[in-house]
Amino acid sequence: MKALIALEDGTIFEGRSFTGSGEAVGEIVFNTSMSGYQEILTDPSYTGQIVTMTYPLIGNYGVNKEDMESASVHPRAFLMKEYNGYPSNFRSEQTLAEFLKDYNVLGVEGFDTRALVRHIRIRGAMKGIVSTTDLDYESLISKARSWTGLVGQDMVSRVTCTEPYGWADNRPVPGTDFSTAQAGMENPLKVVAFDFGLKYNQSRILTEKGCQVQVVPASTDAATVLAMNPDGIFLSNGPGDPEGIPGVVATIQELLGKKTIFGICLGHQILGLAYGGKTFKLKFGHRGGNQPVKDLSTGKVEITSQNHGFCVDMESLNPDEVELTHINLNDDSVEGMRHKRYPAFSVQYHPEHAPGPHDAIYLFDRFIEMMRK
Repeated sequence: MKALIALEDGTIFEGRSFTGSGEAVGEIVFNTSMSGYQEILTDPSYTGQIVTMTYPLIGNYGVNKEDMESASVHPRAFLMKEYNGYPSNFRSEQTLAEFLKDYNVLGVEGFDTRALVRHIRIRGAMKGIVSTTDLDYESLISKARSWTGLVGQDMVSRVTCTEPYGWADNRPVPGTDFSTAQAGMENPLKVVAFDFGLKYNQSRILTEKGCQVQVVPASTDAATVLAMNPDGIFLSNGPGDPEGIPGVVATIQELLGKKTIFGICLGHQILGLAYGGKTFKLKFGHRGGNQPVKDLSTGKVEITSQNHGFCVDMESLNPDEVELTHINLNDDSVEGMRHKRYPAFSVQYHPEHAPGPHDAIYLFDRFIEMMRK
């Protein structure tokens, strides 16, 4: 089935849908990972976006329940050079096309993804639309331009949990709280995790390292968190513009200095705002499992998994209060920082490696060490 991809600047690509008819509008971005497409699709940080994979063949190993990183699929459409509808993997439970259809996400193949990615790298990430139902160029370009975009929008409210929940037996457990220790745990560290778009593997790793995790909605106030008396607070990843989330920055400011705080991705950006800094939108963002990051304290280079379009402006922060700890070696952007007075630190990348390398897993150990102190 013929499908058109139209960008707000008037660029058009022609492909074909492998999931039937549909139309989706969003910010068109690209991901450079060679594998992990199911983890990418179920990452809430992609809410409001149309994802293009740079690796040319997608679908080879199918989809399975165990590799879900959330309860849903979040990109509005999924674009690739070539779709493989005949997966070969003993863990496969269904094809990628069947999976996308289950969540009403449009899948498109058969166009020059390298040309699209090169265009975005030169011109920047932009609003776009994918459609099989409207094949009029001018109509599609107009629809793309009229979409609100991500800047200033609250995308977190679309993905955060509505009620608190715990994590046990490798799954979310509704209603769990710190009053009952999880099976097999002796004197667990108690962690409250703000769900800005949290991925399952973050809770999984914290639990494996001896923490009892209580996930709370993004709108939870500081008094409620402090009343739970946690040892630490985890600020998760999430979608969109950190400045578009109402009330969250003020909440984190109330918590600074009272509990150990560890933030990643959007959580890192929110901490930057809570420190009194600013954030800005990157030209085309960092998305993939191969981003080189240097730890300035050790000189070690980590290969990291990333998915973000916004960045903390380090020059907007007081150097007497906040220290730069990590930088991206591709563009020297901020990848990590720590507060000099409060027990708070953060990174822009994803240490939970879902998908991605394991180089940054030490950050969870650092969080646990800080909580124990």
